[in-house]
Amino acid sequence: MASLTNALVAQAMNLAAGAANIAWPVAGRLFPERLEVDANRSLWVSGTPGYVPRPALKGTTYADLAIIGGGFTGTSTAYYVSRRFPERRVVLLEAASLANGASGRNGGMMLNWVNGYDDATPELAARLYGVTRQGIDDLCALIERHKLPVDYRRDGTVTIYTDPARAAAAHALVEAENAAGIPTRFYDAAALRKHLSVEHGHGAIFDPGTGQINGAQLVRGLGTVLEAQGVTIYENTPVIRVREGTTITLTTPLGEVQAGAIVLATNGYTGKLGYFRDALFPLHSHVFATAPLSAGQRQALGWHGLAGFADDFDRISYASMTGDGRLVFGGGSNDAYSYLFNNRTIYPGGSVNAHGAQVAMEETLARYFPQSRALPITHRWAGTLGITYDRRPLMGVRGEARNVYYSLGYCGHGVTLANLAGEILCDLYAGDDTRWRDLPFVNSGYHRIPPEPFRWIGYQLFTRLTGKSPRL
Repeated sequence: MASLTNALVAQAMNLAAGAANIAWPVAGRLFPERLEVDANRSLWVSGTPGYVPRPALKGTTYADLAIIGGGFTGTSTAYYVSRRFPERRVVLLEAASLANGASGRNGGMMLNWVNGYDDATPELAARLYGVTRQGIDDLCALIERHKLPVDYRRDGTVTIYTDPARAAAAHALVEAENAAGIPTRFYDAAALRKHLSVEHGHGAIFDPGTGQINGAQLVRGLGTVLEAQGVTIYENTPVIRVREGTTITLTTPLGEVQAGAIVLATNGYTGKLGYFRDALFPLHSHVFATAPLSAGQRQALGWHGLAGFADDFDRISYASMTGDGRLVFGGGSNDAYSYLFNNRTIYPGGSVNAHGAQVAMEETLARYFPQSRALPITHRWAGTLGITYDRRPLMGVRGEARNVYYSLGYCGHGVTLANLAGEILCDLYAGDDTRWRDLPFVNSGYHRIPPEPFRWIGYQLFTRLTGKSPRL
């Protein structure tokens, strides 16, 4: 057994070292000339043409609340805090540009549920479903309230079950959820084909009110609303040091912020600030999108409706369809996700260096939709997820002065949870957690993840030995 383990460790290390040195070809079908190869040029970012980042912080400034991170969590928290406390000075610091992280480089799925609670009681399941559903309601209401130019749809998604036994179990699960007041529905194979004519679909759970959203449009559109509410936003302003105290000092390359409280709104990047290094690791998730498909192309493909789907595998596949007919796809195998040694948060070279991942994802999509092999792919990108040991998020307040607020570890459900986090952190900041006190991930503990090199070796061993990883 020891020799087998040593061989696997050596294999994993050799594979990782080799991958960094491979010069993947950029010609041919996989990387056509039209491909945008900018590491952050996701489909969603492309939907914000002409966006100009705000100037960086220079000099010293003061704030009642300083928010680190300009994604879903940061902008949502700034929105709710500035509405509730208009007299307080709120400053938001973004290391690059708004929506530069996973908020602008995700799969676009706007989903209910919280990962890590598969064994929840009916009461807790209903609570988790209800709070995420309300979070989506609140997010869509915010968009409509401010007339933000955000592309989104909310006509429901399905989870597809790929063998008869799992489909039967899913049917029983829906009955239990319905008994708890959760409005999911079960589709048998025939009913599923009316919406998605996928291969290997023996049944599905339909979740109404879920959907798809362009996160970059949301975050960048919200920036203007924040400024109208008095929030000061600095982009291209990474925080390089945090000094805690009754007043917290944030050091940036060209300036400094002194704040009464801060928010860690950095999800997978949080360890770079020295926080939660033992709680989560950044996982790079690869995604691609096609050119707009006509109604006829969608019909021929077998996509007859719904915002999107996911499947029942541990390395979850997911796909969605934008309003203008672009198919977005990610996941499906270990190749579609990458963990880089020592928690590196930037995938080197973007998707240009993710040839294997992109090929694997195209093959996975073709298993569901054989006609997809002919689809023109225009965008490929990688986004950095924040993954905890048990796939449960973490939200709360910490520090000797109880003035460091945080929300992270969304484990693939960040579109909903990170926007909901703004409401939760606002209430915690206001000293009133009544609405959230019963949620098990608010001010909770967490399972520690071993440090490097054991973290990287453990991840490589587990995924290569089993061919899977705990479901995102």
